[in-house]
Amino acid sequence: MKQEIFDITIIGAGPVGLFTAFYAQMRNAKVKVIDSLEGVGGQPSFLYGEKIIYDIPAYPAIKGKDLGEKLLQQLDLFDTCFCLGEEVQSIEQIESNLYQLQTPKQNHLSRTIIIAAGNGAFQPRKLDLEEAANFEGKSLHYLVQDPYFFKDQTIAICGGGDSALDWALSLEPICKKIYLIHRRPQFRAMEHTVTLVEQSSVELVTPYLLKSIHTSQQGLPTLNLTKVKGTDEVTLEVDHLIVNYGFTSSIGPIKNWPLEFDRNQILVDSHLETKLPGVFAIGDIAQYPGKVRIIASGFGEAPLAVHYALQRINPDKPILPIHSSSIFEGAYHDTNS
Repeated sequence: MKQEIFDITIIGAGPVGLFTAFYAQMRNAKVKVIDSLEGVGGQPSFLYGEKIIYDIPAYPAIKGKDLGEKLLQQLDLFDTCFCLGEEVQSIEQIESNLYQLQTPKQNHLSRTIIIAAGNGAFQPRKLDLEEAANFEGKSLHYLVQDPYFFKDQTIAICGGGDSALDWALSLEPICKKIYLIHRRPQFRAMEHTVTLVEQSSVELVTPYLLKSIHTSQQGLPTLNLTKVKGTDEVTLEVDHLIVNYGFTSSIGPIKNWPLEFDRNQILVDSHLETKLPGVFAIGDIAQYPGKVRIIASGFGEAPLAVHYALQRINPDKPILPIHSSSIFEGAYHDTNS
């Protein structure tokens, strides 16, 4: 049998990849989505499923996992081809308008490619203390999968970025007591988030460093803190410790592809096209002057990449966007009617 050729193959099934798949199919493109994970939704679903995201248009607040579910619901209008649990090892241009994508399971053929791989595979930055391993998986956590696991508990959160402060705010109504430990007097989070934390019941412990952990007589983790550039020490007895020092990421085999990179980002032009004709990059993995790395930016880049991908497939055919209200007339019904 002749192998099926797709118009656009999207590498990455995170929020940006899912919206790209929706928009491309809205433009009548034949689409395939490939992701190394066994599920869709990317970082917000798998790492921050219970965290609240505030910068998604039309959603005042939405959990990471709910965002993935909504994007999948949007895709229900189409029979999208997903190949999950497959990591693209290499891409090769085999004809002027045809690429072969190689995974450990199979080969894929596509006229164009849109890379929406985010920051690649994530691993949390772990606590650099010898005794930390004794608490990991018990009372020391690098991810929060179920906030109600900490219900009525006393917890400490280490970190000073957006994620640490977001978790402090999300867990405040659930936990008995929250300490937020940071080595600097100032936080690196968004100003509004910092203001909310300062107005909350979260107790700020700054500027302090976590020097050691030991088990108390009651079997609880006891944190020994030392003030930065000082001699003051603080001891906190908590039920659980959440360390949020960020994540290390790797874009894996993508780094070896014949593209141009700025660190772990792929350089693209004003059409979001890489140095390979017909290969585009959007979302966090794309780099260009003035880039803003938020999900909303990736959503905005998706229609542009799709538009120029279709233009490359059919250079002699004028491709004009159509208002979605015309395309999907009758697909959705007003529940109030």
